[in-house]
Amino acid sequence: MDREVQFIGQSGAFLDAVERASRAAPMRRPVLVIGERGTGKELIAERLHRLSTRWQEPLVTMNCAALPETLIEAELFGHEAGAFTGATRARTGRFEEADKGTLFLDELGTLSMGAQERLLRAVEYGEVTRIGSSKPVRVDVRIVAATNEDLPKLADQGRFRADLLDRLSFEVITLPPLRVREGDIAVLADYFGRRMAAELHWDSWPGFAGSVQRAMEEYLWPGNVRELRNVVERAVYRWDDWSQPIGHVQFDPFESPWKPVISMRPEAMESDAATPVRSAPPSTDFDTVADLRAAVDAHERAIVEHHLGRNRYNQRQTAKALGLTYDQLRHCLKKHGLGEKA
Repeated sequence: MDREVQFIGQSGAFLDAVERASRAAPMRRPVLVIGERGTGKELIAERLHRLSTRWQEPLVTMNCAALPETLIEAELFGHEAGAFTGATRARTGRFEEADKGTLFLDELGTLSMGAQERLLRAVEYGEVTRIGSSKPVRVDVRIVAATNEDLPKLADQGRFRADLLDRLSFEVITLPPLRVREGDIAVLADYFGRRMAAELHWDSWPGFAGSVQRAMEEYLWPGNVRELRNVVERAVYRWDDWSQPIGHVQFDPFESPWKPVISMRPEAMESDAATPVRSAPPSTDFDTVADLRAAVDAHERAIVEHHLGRNRYNQRQTAKALGLTYDQLRHCLKKHGLGEKA
């Protein structure tokens, strides 16, 4: 688990999820944590353990998607020596390791049907049987499982056991994505930015330029908090002048004019050649434009702010990047009320 990340946020949706985890923690029942990638499912699992009566006992984590299907059951339930090729000695499984404590099963939706069947027995009867053994072992384990899959839908499709879902869903905590956590983007960006600035031994924290703050608020954050942290830390470490607010942020680290061109099969190239190239539709919702001049001015200001930040407020470089003379840029800055800092 990423112990460098803390519970930071003030939105009602986020605080409700944390409160639900706190209320469920003392219970001995299993809990399902649902959420998109990067929303903090691991942190909720750790909170459920630390606030439970099992907090002094082991918290054992297993990522079900990180292992091939042939090894998942051996990892969960253990095996005896000689149970299969390569099993030179007996090994305890994660269930036995987590005895008296908590077992966190991440990416639960990727479990094979065979592993689900054995997991169901472990949950229902509190005992596991090592591969290659006929003697069951009693275990006392509280299960917390996490996934970004729609498990009820998988159960309807026959890809996840409905009876196992019933036993694991005593409580279901669904974590809100960052894009709906009102006010939390600014709070998290400031926290990660300050932490990165301290790591770089900056004398002070300049904060973010207004254009960068607006860009972060408007971005959808498909990778949620984990992506936000990467974006902020990358922006801070690339910024050279901590006397100026950070004026440029790059959301896609792979964005580059020198990005390698992917080679294509001849038939794919012919297909693409036959298909007319269409430009991406503009992001602006034209139906909402009631004042053309104001809309154009706002778009112009956003472009100038972006290039100011990208060129670290160097006005001559910004003018060059925009194809303007220095005087034209100065006029534009004055028109939009942009001073030395955006």
